[in-house]
Amino acid sequence: MDIEEFFRQLDEYFQKNELDKVEPYLTESLEKAKETEDYAAYIAIGNEMIGFYRSVSKFRQAFIIIEDVLLLMEELRLDGSEHFATTLLNAATAYRAAGEMKQAYRYYQQALQIYKGLLPEGDYRFAGLYNNMSILLEQMGENEEAAKLLRMALGIVEKLPDAKAEQATTLTNLALLYFKMEKTKEATDTLKKALQIFEEGEGETDAHYSAALAGAGEAYYRMGDYKNSLASYEKALSEVKKHFGENQSYALLCENCAAVCSCLKEEEKAEEYRNKAQSVYNEIG
Repeated sequence: MDIEEFFRQLDEYFQKNELDKVEPYLTESLEKAKETEDYAAYIAIGNEMIGFYRSVSKFRQAFIIIEDVLLLMEELRLDGSEHFATTLLNAATAYRAAGEMKQAYRYYQQALQIYKGLLPEGDYRFAGLYNNMSILLEQMGENEEAAKLLRMALGIVEKLPDAKAEQATTLTNLALLYFKMEKTKEATDTLKKALQIFEEGEGETDAHYSAALAGAGEAYYRMGDYKNSLASYEKALSEVKKHFGENQSYALLCENCAAVCSCLKEEEKAEEYRNKAQSVYNEIG
């Protein structure tokens, strides 16, 4: 199977925002890899499916692929490899998004141990892992430990060339955590740095840009600037829909927009956003 052609076509679907074609294409490609016993392609496609199902909040389908791919890699004796750690990282992120914290933590820890045995200190892959682990620890109430991991990740990506998107994403995550810890000045300053990096991209927006915009919405909300808060949240809505469709994050942003509209005394608009959020929740189950 021509795996380069697979990724070329997949990237084209995403670039053209033809999200309705992605799942059928992934399913068909996985079946072809299975029929030809092309295990390397099967693992690569399986990892893409895990990420896609997570992004569109189809967690049950993601869990099925996770179990399938991990089992295959164990049978092929790849369970101590970097590729196995990458799959564990994808699996952990999917479980975290679904609210399955304990399983997510186990997978992150397993991936970290493999990385420590294979990679040099300061390798860029540690930054991605620390970012993801910090989000989980924050959700588990371990805010100080989460902030420590984010600062470790930032220390890595700041030293890497061509890692502006990674810097901006890490700064966004750290800003949101500072808000939660009621460190408003640190949060605002950190978020400004993130937005500046994103907006230097000459019109090209990274998929993580929506998170920075949502962070800006929260910052304005905390400062009582509801007009700019709503503008930021609505722009984040547009970015999420562009990159992922109307998923769980889209519904949450609709709820945020509704709350801000209520503060602006725009109750009719608030009700529209609440109804839209409920509609998306019903659709994704």
